[in-house]
Amino acid sequence: MAGFEGVKWASRQMRYLLDGKSFDLFDADDRVYAVSRSIHYAQFLCFEGIRFFCKKNSRGHLEVIFLNWNLNLERFQRGIAFCLAERQQHLVPSPEEMEHIFIRQYFKDPSMRDFLEEMTELGAQGYLRPFTVDEEQSIGVTFATQPSIRAVACRYDRYLGEPFSGVVVPNLVRAVEANNTGCLKLGINYLMSVKAIDEAKKILPDAASALFLDDRVDKKLTDRVITEWDSSCCLFAFRDGAVVKIPENPLILPSVTIQGLVAILKEMGTPVRERDMKYGELIERVQADELVCVCSVGTAGIMNRCAKLMLMDEIGEALAMHTPDKDHGLYLILGEAKDYYWNIYKEKTKLPDGMRLNKYVI
Repeated sequence: MAGFEGVKWASRQMRYLLDGKSFDLFDADDRVYAVSRSIHYAQFLCFEGIRFFCKKNSRGHLEVIFLNWNLNLERFQRGIAFCLAERQQHLVPSPEEMEHIFIRQYFKDPSMRDFLEEMTELGAQGYLRPFTVDEEQSIGVTFATQPSIRAVACRYDRYLGEPFSGVVVPNLVRAVEANNTGCLKLGINYLMSVKAIDEAKKILPDAASALFLDDRVDKKLTDRVITEWDSSCCLFAFRDGAVVKIPENPLILPSVTIQGLVAILKEMGTPVRERDMKYGELIERVQADELVCVCSVGTAGIMNRCAKLMLMDEIGEALAMHTPDKDHGLYLILGEAKDYYWNIYKEKTKLPDGMRLNKYVI
């Protein structure tokens, strides 16, 4: 579903070798070896997406601002740990170590100054993309021997998230619970995400997203539970005034953004219930016109409300179609919550309980 306007990448990327803890800066288009294990086998291939904002403080100093990014760093750490052998676990950096690398070594480097200053002048949205790669030239099917963290940063004017159409794709599974990988931001999860969107387009040509069910394909379709969108989490808003969040489990990436939005909605007086939702319940409530809207929640777009959702059965037959009630109070509140979330970075709104704002003078 990703689409952006006004994207500009920083001219520099960073590299941090885990074995030896050495830091370097390279041009943004610096290459990885064509025979890296990460490229051929997805070995040691995980990543993170972290939103940030730049502004000048009262003393005229440049500040970089993150929201709840300790959760991003912890999630990235879990992905790194999963991708390394047991004997390599001592290489896994702490969140504090990564904070130092990204802020004190990458963002504070003089070569990044112009990019961050320009972001500040434009009031643009920032996106930090750290990722991991095996730097060794090898075709061996083994764990990484030269694991590194690389990172690039960009700014963008707008995320093109609304309106979007989605399709429930029951016959594809994003991840398997037994492998405990669905809750990690690993490259191997995202091929199935884009394959699911391709399947969705066969049903609805303008589809931009696919909604997954769990991996229990042996169960009756209506008994399977909803997990998440292809590359984002979901919230459901109902006419009874409730907003439902699907609980985290091994099939769901623990979204940093959705945790923030839940805190904001509670601050705004909107109850959020965290519970499983069977596909059968969703079908029934859509057919009864009880669903106000379903939202896609992720780093880049924060939250986008689905304009059309097609609910399908196992043989590709349509069971129901949902369109949002744009006049309903909850639909409007969800839009306000999205604006609230971004305004926290700008320090224009109150920080809800349980959320952390991190500011660094650059």
